[in-house]
Amino acid sequence: MSKGKSPSEFLRPLATHQLQSHLGRGLHTLGLLGWILQQTGPADVYVSTFSTSDAFLRGFFNLKKKDLVLKSVLLADLKASKKTYKLYKEMQQCFDTVYLAQNHSKVVLVQNDRWTVTVISSQNQTYGDRAECTLVTTSQEIFYEQYCGLRDIVDHDSLQLNGLFQRLADQNTRPLQSADSPAGDFRTVGY
Repeated sequence: MSKGKSPSEFLRPLATHQLQSHLGRGLHTLGLLGWILQQTGPADVYVSTFSTSDAFLRGFFNLKKKDLVLKSVLLADLKASKKTYKLYKEMQQCFDTVYLAQNHSKVVLVQNDRWTVTVISSQNQTYGDRAECTLVTTSQEIFYEQYCGLRDIVDHDSLQLNGLFQRLADQNTRPLQSADSPAGDFRTVGY
């Protein structure tokens, strides 16, 4: 979040406004998520993004350490996998489950027994000084629609990252099959 800027400078409390938006600079997703969790209390958090950053992951980890994040899921883009590979251990420390898919959406869903909050934004989980558009709503209908879309991508069009690199390494280091095997000396590399 930009120095000195608080989401409360751009938005009103969740309990007083069901639908709010902001177009401009200075409202960053991590600061917004912290602001939301201060109002909702501990909650499940689902994040969908094209790209994430070390700074976002460190901040998200701090929210988890404060016990504000219960269950957490991250859906990131497969094309950003070079960057994802560098951050995958950090992602797995922060999120219970991490998925990769063809994904350009930027959505944050926050849910507990009392609240359903949806953030739809043009911003990735990175920092910059560009103007971004953000919509925040407590509408259960919008939350449900976004949750179903996210779940559909995860269930049908994604690859689970958790343990993927270790599974690939294990797969690629197993001994070659015997000469009598129909596979011969062929061994797949990668996925």
